[in-house]
Amino acid sequence: MNITRRDRNILLIVMIGNFLGFLNQTLMNVALPSIMREFSISASQGQWLANGYMLINGVMIPLTAFLMNRFKTKHLYLTAMTMFTVGTILGGLAPQFWILIMGRMFQAAGTGILIPLMNVITMRIFPIDRRGRAMGFIGLAMNFAPAIGPTLSGYIVTNFSWRYLFYMVTPLAILDVILAAFLLQNYGETTKQRFDIVSISLSILGMGSLLAGLSNAGDGDWLTWSVIGLIFIGAAIIFAFIRLQLKRPVPLLNFDVFKYRNFTLGVVTNIFVMMALYGGTLLLPLFIQNVQNQSAQISGLVLLPGAIITAIMSPISGNLYDRYGAKYLSFSGLLVLAVSTFLFANLKQNTSIPYIIISQSVRSLAIGLVTMPLQTEALNALPRELIPHGSAMYTTIRQVSGSVGTASLITVMSLVARTNTMRLGARLAQLHGINIAYAVCGVLAIVGAFCALKLTPRNKQPRFPDTVEHKDLHASTPVD
Repeated sequence: MNITRRDRNILLIVMIGNFLGFLNQTLMNVALPSIMREFSISASQGQWLANGYMLINGVMIPLTAFLMNRFKTKHLYLTAMTMFTVGTILGGLAPQFWILIMGRMFQAAGTGILIPLMNVITMRIFPIDRRGRAMGFIGLAMNFAPAIGPTLSGYIVTNFSWRYLFYMVTPLAILDVILAAFLLQNYGETTKQRFDIVSISLSILGMGSLLAGLSNAGDGDWLTWSVIGLIFIGAAIIFAFIRLQLKRPVPLLNFDVFKYRNFTLGVVTNIFVMMALYGGTLLLPLFIQNVQNQSAQISGLVLLPGAIITAIMSPISGNLYDRYGAKYLSFSGLLVLAVSTFLFANLKQNTSIPYIIISQSVRSLAIGLVTMPLQTEALNALPRELIPHGSAMYTTIRQVSGSVGTASLITVMSLVARTNTMRLGARLAQLHGINIAYAVCGVLAIVGAFCALKLTPRNKQPRFPDTVEHKDLHASTPVD
């Protein structure tokens, strides 16, 4: 199928929406102290600006397979982007903290729909031999936006008000809604799938409890009700949800996607990538700010070159994927990720900023080589009708993996630091904890590399129809 200018415009519209969504995942972190002062709130209340966003975002993602099959592409995208835009306006104008929280929740709900929808639109526009390149450009939004968020936020909060974080995004979000209203097309067919209230409730309660427990794990003791209790409840409810989906003739989330070898291997490999990525990304600002006593703005600037390299590498890795496939590309990238991560396992209190920037840039290059080829390979392994379910499943597991990695590595760092505080002092004990946590990150990357070697080469995989023409369907196919 030839890719028209209209298809490219559609891809650009979806990329803009998702860039804004990913950007807002990290945009609030640096602004938190200013918001706490203005609204006279505690740190635990303020953390809901980030944790609440993550929770709502994570709860929405598993529902998107149903939404994508039930509603037309254009209507679903416009609804999600409008929710995001309304939330952004509420956040910027919020006279009280609870209105700011409400705005963030609207943003998160919209983003939770946009991310899997972006994958499905891309997979349906582009034929299989060009999806890597297309998904590489998608990686610009997925990788670059959250990485640049703290740097951009630090500059704006230092020189203006935190409200400009919302004012800056609002016109871009409105523009994207207008462009989508005129240019976006419908892809694929809709179905009359019934609204399964039991499955939806189990999905929301299970994901919400699990992510809340993992979020609390970074701040407190695991052996508390707010951590291990919520994780246990969430895991139990998710287990019940999975059992129910396997019995449903038309499941809310179709677990048949795991019957396809490369999808399953792509998901498993990506679990280790996300654990190493998110955990490692959080450790570096802690080192720069708490151990070296640098400012948050310096911390953001140190991460910026790596973010730019990841953005540049995403389209390049997409082209490499179209030529060579994911197996050896992912394996090579994960080995580079492991080596560059081990460079951080021997940090000193006086480690130079240039050394940190160079090491982090190599690490970012490796991440750019791995993330989008793995995702493209996993979705390419599925027949067209399972791609919405595969996209929702992949994105959900990626979200959980990032939370698990962050919570686990922060716990490792905290335990090591607490054990060595009397012997080394608080600052050096935390440094030792960061080094050990980075070593764990390196091991995770090595495990991921060996998982990548199990991927089936492209020439030995079954080939499914590439795509379908986009069409605005007024009739829908009934499903019991």
